[in-house]
Amino acid sequence: MNRTAFVRYPCDPARMGNRAQLSTTWAAALGWRMERQLLDPVGSESVAGVVRRLGAVLSMDESLAELAVRTRRTTSHPGELADALAAGEVIKAFAYRGAMHYLSPEDGGNYLAIRAAGRQWELKSWVEFYRLTADDWPDFRAAVREALAGGPLTIRELGEAVTAHRAYRHLGPVFDEGAGTLIKPLTWQGDMSLGVPRDGEHTFQRLDDNPRWQGIPELDDAGPRAITAYLRSYGPATVEHIHHWFGAGLSAGRARLDRWLSALGDELVGVDVDGTDALVVADDVASLDSARRSDVVRFLPGHDQWVMGVGTKDVHVTPPDRRDVMTRKANPVLVGGVVRGTWRVREDELTVTWLDEGRRPRKAIDEEAARLSELVGTELRLTIEG
Repeated sequence: MNRTAFVRYPCDPARMGNRAQLSTTWAAALGWRMERQLLDPVGSESVAGVVRRLGAVLSMDESLAELAVRTRRTTSHPGELADALAAGEVIKAFAYRGAMHYLSPEDGGNYLAIRAAGRQWELKSWVEFYRLTADDWPDFRAAVREALAGGPLTIRELGEAVTAHRAYRHLGPVFDEGAGTLIKPLTWQGDMSLGVPRDGEHTFQRLDDNPRWQGIPELDDAGPRAITAYLRSYGPATVEHIHHWFGAGLSAGRARLDRWLSALGDELVGVDVDGTDALVVADDVASLDSARRSDVVRFLPGHDQWVMGVGTKDVHVTPPDRRDVMTRKANPVLVGGVVRGTWRVREDELTVTWLDEGRRPRKAIDEEAARLSELVGTELRLTIEG
C-alpha cells in the first residue's frame, strides 16, 4: 500500500482536514472488514459484543437475527440472543427504517438520538391523527413510563393503563389496533424498549431500569460517535455509504450528516480504494495498511448486516445481478466478502445455488456447510446447484 504526504483537501465532507491518503484494493478492504465483523476469523466476542460491533441487528425474523450473531461466534448455543435480551445485555427498539433491531445498551442511544432527530411526532399528520401536539408529548411520555413502572406490559396492557388517563382515552382504538406507529417514538426517545415476549406477544419495558443503559445523548454528540462506530466495522466507506446507513436508515438528513463528518476532521482518513474515495478512522490506518484479501466462505442469514450495512447497491459486496435476491432476503454465500451464491435449508437438505461464473471453492463450501450443521443442530445433506 502506498502512502503520500499529509494533504489539505478542498472543503468537501469526504475530504476535509489533514488526511493521509492511502491506496488499497476492494479485495483487501473487504478482507479487513471481514475481520472487523467477526467473519474471518470468527470472533470470540459475547452476544452483546457482536451486536455492539455490528451497530444494529434486524430482529423482524428472530431465527435470522440469532444466526447473524451465532455465525460470528466460535462458541454459541441456541437461544443465546433471547437470553441476552432477558438479561439486559442487549436491548430491542424500533430503529433503522422503523423496524425492530437489537442494539447495545451502551451505544444504542446514539442511534436512537439520530432516529428521533426528525421529530416525526410533530408532523401535522401525526398531530391531527393522534390528537397529540408537541406540547402534549412530555406528559404522554411520562404516563407511559408510569404505566411501565411495575414491569413489562403487552401493548394491550399498556393501552389500558395509558387510556385510563382522561387526556388519552381517545387513543383507545389506536392501542386496540396495535399502536405500531404511535409507540415507535417512545423507543426513539428512550422511554421504553421491547422486552421478552409473553405468550407470543411483544412486551414493552422501561429502558432506564436497565443498569447498562447509557441514555439518549445530545444529538451532536451522538452523530459523530455513530459515524465513527460505523467506520470501524463497515469501513472503508464512502460518504454515500454513511448517507445510506444513517440517512435512509435513520432519517438523519444529508446536511446534518455532512456537518458531523466535517466535525470529525482529522479523526478520519481518506483512502483510495481502487479509485473510489472512502473513509476510515485514523486509528485504523495501520491495520488497514496491512490487510490482505480473504478467501473464506461464509453462509450468512438473509438481510445480514454485512450486506445491508453498506446497502445492496454496493457492487463490491453485491454484484448487480444478485441485488434482487439479496433485497428479497435470500441467504447469501460469501467468498471473500462478495456475494457469490445463496443457500437454503429444507428439513435436512442444504442447497447452495452458485451464482458466479468463477470456480466453486468446494472444500471451503463443505467446511462451511458442516459449520452450519452444528449451528442449526441438524446433520445437513449438501447439494450445489448452478
